[in-house]
Amino acid sequence: MLRLDHLAISTTDLAQGTREVEAALGLPLAPGGKHPHMATHNRLLGLGDVYLEVIAPDPDAPAPSWPRWFDLDNARGPARLTNWICACDDLDAAVARAPAGVGRPIDLHRGDLRWRFAVPASGKLPFEECHPALIQWLGTGHPAQRLPDQGARLARLIVTHPDAQGLRAALSALSDPRIVLEEGETPSLRAEILTPKGIRVLA
Repeated sequence: MLRLDHLAISTTDLAQGTREVEAALGLPLAPGGKHPHMATHNRLLGLGDVYLEVIAPDPDAPAPSWPRWFDLDNARGPARLTNWICACDDLDAAVARAPAGVGRPIDLHRGDLRWRFAVPASGKLPFEECHPALIQWLGTGHPAQRLPDQGARLARLIVTHPDAQGLRAALSALSDPRIVLEEGETPSLRAEILTPKGIRVLA
């Protein structure tokens, strides 16, 4: 079984990306942390049972000799919603069932948080990045539990892809009414977020 875990907003510069997302949502982002293995860092926003991260290459960390996750090595322009991440209880089994190219599980940690993450060798996920990245949290710690509740919630995540039927079949283990898979010529992600100031959109 898969369950929605979080959304990733990719940017080339964390401070600038944070300003852009805060302006779009009308809410401040909380401090996140660094990911030495990927040479990235982030800031976070709680969305109830899930969360949002703005993530960027960390200029203070040595660049890895492998592609960063979320295709961050090729990030350009303003901050944008590039990926969604689903959690599972058995990452190896989930990877075995997933389309080829979803990634190889690696062990990661930050502070007392421990997790396993499937990272594609190319940095790019199947279905032109419309397939979710896969994560398995170890232990009881989870970022969403530690973030301040600012009253923001994910209303819908709209995933558009020319082969929506194939993507739907690949995600048969996922059931979440907030996730809408639509057929369209251009692969894209669109998050509709309910805030105290109304619905705001990230794309």
